[in-house]
Amino acid sequence: MIVDNWLRRVTVETCALVLALAAAAAILGGMPGGVGALAGGALALVNFRWLASLAAATTAARRAPGAAWLAMAGLRFAVCAAACAALFLSGAAHPVALLAGFTALPCVLVARGLAAAREEG
Repeated sequence: MIVDNWLRRVTVETCALVLALAAAAAILGGMPGGVGALAGGALALVNFRWLASLAAATTAARRAPGAAWLAMAGLRFAVCAAACAALFLSGAAHPVALLAGFTALPCVLVARGLAAAREEG
């Protein structure tokens, strides 16, 4: 239950940050800037939620991660790389804006970790 609430909170805060970032990127870089920031944030969140579901399934099974877990981790990265390549090659997203969108999730994760440390300490 605690993990679900934490995942929900991280997702909501990341979405809010990505929307603000996309608005600024659209003003500065036009449509490719806004699309890039939105796509980067969406890819980061999908990748993160996919990883969280794999981790939850592995811990629920109470066994060590095996070849299937490794294959799924590789598939996550392949899907993310393919989506980035498609966005770059089509010219729909600006590379800097895409990177900025990707960085929203780590910023929220660090902020959540610091807030949790402050609450416990």
